[in-house]
Amino acid sequence: MKSLFERDMSVINVGLQSFADNVAAAGGTVTNLAWVPPAGADAALGWTLAGLVGDPRIEAANRIAYDRYLAAQPRLIDLILAREAMPGLSGDNRRILHSGPPIAWADMCGPQQGAIAGAIVYEGWADTIPAAEAMAAAGEVTLEPCHHHGAVGPMAGIISPSMPVWVVENAEAGNRAFCNLNEGLGKVLRFGANSPEVLDRLTWLGTEFFGVMQAAVRGLEDKNLKPMMAQALHMGDELHNRNAAASALLFKRLVLSLGKLDLDSDAVNRALTFIAGNDHFFLNISMAASKSMSDAAHGVPGSSMVTVMARNGVNFGIRLSGTGEQWFQAPANPVDGLYFPGYSVADAAADLGDSAITETNGLGGFAMAASPAIVQFVGGTPADATANSRRMLTITLGANPAFTLPPLNFGGTPAGVDARLVVDSGVLPIINTGIAHRKAGVGQIGAGITTAPMECFNDAIAALAVSLDAIPMPEGATT
Repeated sequence: MKSLFERDMSVINVGLQSFADNVAAAGGTVTNLAWVPPAGADAALGWTLAGLVGDPRIEAANRIAYDRYLAAQPRLIDLILAREAMPGLSGDNRRILHSGPPIAWADMCGPQQGAIAGAIVYEGWADTIPAAEAMAAAGEVTLEPCHHHGAVGPMAGIISPSMPVWVVENAEAGNRAFCNLNEGLGKVLRFGANSPEVLDRLTWLGTEFFGVMQAAVRGLEDKNLKPMMAQALHMGDELHNRNAAASALLFKRLVLSLGKLDLDSDAVNRALTFIAGNDHFFLNISMAASKSMSDAAHGVPGSSMVTVMARNGVNFGIRLSGTGEQWFQAPANPVDGLYFPGYSVADAAADLGDSAITETNGLGGFAMAASPAIVQFVGGTPADATANSRRMLTITLGANPAFTLPPLNFGGTPAGVDARLVVDSGVLPIINTGIAHRKAGVGQIGAGITTAPMECFNDAIAALAVSLDAIPMPEGATT
């Protein structure tokens, strides 16, 4: 025993970080294993989880879902008005789509309410913002999640009938996904701004810009998005908060298409100038592509693969492939990030937007290793970015060979979040995101990193276990 204390102290610590800190403070060498009890130490949920690990029904379902995801081939096929793309927005329906899981008007955050009011005025259903707010509060406009209509939208995520939407089709399975146009930075509808200048920009985007871009998209020689997105990852994008390379690659294709068309040169110049000044332009197309790929994996009974992660500024919601259209929600986590001068976390809305569909698809926070420059925007170091990507491999069904990351020796992006692995390991999906001011109209006040709340995954695992009762065990298989 005496000789033991005479040696240099080298310790492996399991669990509490404070124990490791004390060893290090005493001059010892310590390796800390950040272990926590599975299922948050909930004994009943832990037993439920244990029954799902290795279940042959889940393993078979996950292989089907993940293979469908990998096989998806997103193609940018059109730009059309939302009422033409989605039957729920056609006709006389006064319906507006928003980001995240379902939420009532009275419970919405400021940016989402402000954006909805702006969209009501944009549609001509009300003449003023106060009148629009009164309409929404009275239930005269139906408010539903974008995801209920095969769509996604960044931040407030607002899509109304007269807004143009990108149409991305998965050529492998034929399913389509939609996303609105990116308005650029500053005071924009997606952050809750609804001033005349915001509505004037929306009107231009929905008329002149729409006409030019629709012709350009329809004339594209190469409509495939997957190779372009893969190339952008090799050029420093992660396709959520950094889209500079992807936007430039798309710009080249659009210019080549427009060069073959007989359009008004001034209108074309205005459209291209707008795109050239907006490094986030590709984000909305990245989101629609990601939605088309994740939707391809949705609806496989018994699958524990996560196919939706979305936030509405109040709650965070997920969906599993194997539990259909059911949402699992919990309060959205705050965002740990870098704030613009004059702002702090006290000014921020909670996590907001459908853009976490990129992380659901293995991009964004999961692909941060490809984008060391992103840390200047969201905080941390390049080493942190790489570590985030590596850590996500512990909770995913695999790595996507189509989306490779140079810093990981060209290994694929972690993809196919398995809710079982999240609950078992305590490792939460990481998301990098913009930060909206909690009040409507102020706009973006920073950017940072957050995680999905564990409660969503706990509830999803419990529901998945119940759903297995309807799925027969393969012959000869045991749990």
